[in-house]
Amino acid sequence: MKFILGKKQHMMQCFQKDGTAVPATVIEAGPLLVTQVKSPDTDGYTAVQVAYEDQKENRANKAHLGHVSSVSGGKAFKHLREFRDIEEVKVGDQITVSLFKEGDMVMISGLSKSKGFQGVVKRHGFAGGPRSHGQKHSEREHGSIGGGLRNKVPKGMRMGGRMGGDRITVKNLEIVGVDIEKNQLLVKGAVPGRRGTLVEIVG
Repeated sequence: MKFILGKKQHMMQCFQKDGTAVPATVIEAGPLLVTQVKSPDTDGYTAVQVAYEDQKENRANKAHLGHVSSVSGGKAFKHLREFRDIEEVKVGDQITVSLFKEGDMVMISGLSKSKGFQGVVKRHGFAGGPRSHGQKHSEREHGSIGGGLRNKVPKGMRMGGRMGGDRITVKNLEIVGVDIEKNQLLVKGAVPGRRGTLVEIVG
């Protein structure tokens, strides 16, 4: 299985070989350093732990430095992530974008943009109230939340609240370009999050 961590950069227009233009997202991916390989005997499951993006040593705690120092030579990292059910790598290996090639289909996960407190029209797609018959201030209200014989609001009622900031996974995204020198992947379509969002790419 192919996998890598990256940061979303920006979107652009990409022209394919047949001349068609497609929307694409640029992701700065890797290189990753394998810091630990977990096995069922010692940890109860199979996984690979990888480190991404250098960090100043004085910003990392001693537990982090002690964990990665034997592999990194004293360097600290901003991100440590695990990928399950992978066995074909060893501690100290580097993972780069060269794993991927044009035409690969990948699954990308990341945190979506946070939008703060939003009403039901934006958050759930409600139509709002009528604009006529004497109504003044109910254009974007949600309407009744109780009614009938109920004396409380049922669980799961769709109402206003915090929107965004959720982990989103998008499947079947096609890689339309790989730049090994710049450590960049060009992915067809949109990817969750703002610029600089950490994303997990699995192929």
